[in-house]
Amino acid sequence: MQNLLKAIASGLVENPQEIVVTEEESENGAMVYHLHVAEEDMGRVIGKQGRIAKAIRVVMRAAAARSDQKVMVEID
Repeated sequence: MQNLLKAIASGLVENPQEIVVTEEESENGAMVYHLHVAEEDMGRVIGKQGRIAKAIRVVMRAAAARSDQKVMVEID
């Protein structure tokens, strides 16, 4: 899942070497993935009115559903 998130984000940003993905487990059993990108790339990852961020979350949830997992993506 981390590799998928990195692959999606690297296609959007200008500095793909600065992408960092960390994971932690929440209280309800879902995996929380934190996506860290360079400050100047933050707008590219979030998009206008958060559309790209929403699309990233949808893709990650769909990929997780195939393996009966729950995931959340936070963009930091």
